[in-house]
Amino acid sequence: MFHRRGFVVAAGIGAVVLFGAGCEDSAAKKGSAKPAGATGSASPTAAQAVMPSLVGQKSVDAEAAVVKLTRTPVELRSAYANVPLAADHSQWSVCFQTPAAGTVVNATVGVELSETAPGTACPERAGATLQPSKSAKPTSAPTSATPKSTPTKGGSAGGGSVHYKNCDAAKAAGAAPIRRGQPGYGKHLDRDNDGIACDK
Repeated sequence: MFHRRGFVVAAGIGAVVLFGAGCEDSAAKKGSAKPAGATGSASPTAAQAVMPSLVGQKSVDAEAAVVKLTRTPVELRSAYANVPLAADHSQWSVCFQTPAAGTVVNATVGVELSETAPGTACPERAGATLQPSKSAKPTSAPTSATPKSTPTKGGSAGGGSVHYKNCDAAKAAGAAPIRRGQPGYGKHLDRDNDGIACDK
C-alpha cells in the first residue's frame, strides 16, 4: 500500500513539473515572436540626383556641374567627326549630352558631352562631318581662251604677210590682179571695192 501511494504521488509531481515546463516553453515562444512587418530592416538606397541641362553651356561650366553628380570621369568629344577636340576646349560649347536632361542618375553614372569650337554651329546629330562654307569664292577669275587677232597691213580681207605698196608694185611682182582673200590683197589696192585689186 505504501508503495502504491508513493507511486501515485511521484506521478502527480511529474505531471506538475511537465505542465510547468510546457507553460514556460510556450511563454518563451510568445516572447520571442516578432511582428510580421519587423522581419528585416530596409537597405538604404544610393544617393540619386537629376541630370541638369548642359546644352549651350561652356565646357568648363558643364564639367563643373557634372563633377558634383558623379565620381566617373566625364567623356568629352568633338561634335564633328572630322574635327578633333582641342587640348584647351574650356570655351567650347556643349551640343549634345548623355544622359539627357531630367534623367535620374547616381554617383557612378558615365556622362558624355559632344562639343563644338567657338563660332561653330552645332550639327544636326553628333558625329556628323563639318562641310566647308558655301560662301567661299575662287581666288582667280577664269580667263578667256579665245585669242585676239591682230589685223595685218594688207587689210581685213586676209591678205596674209604679203604686202604691196601700190598696184605698180603688185604688177611688177606679177601678182595683179589680186582677188579678195588672196595674199597681197588690200583695200588700198581695190579702189572701186569690187573685190579685185589692181584690175585696171
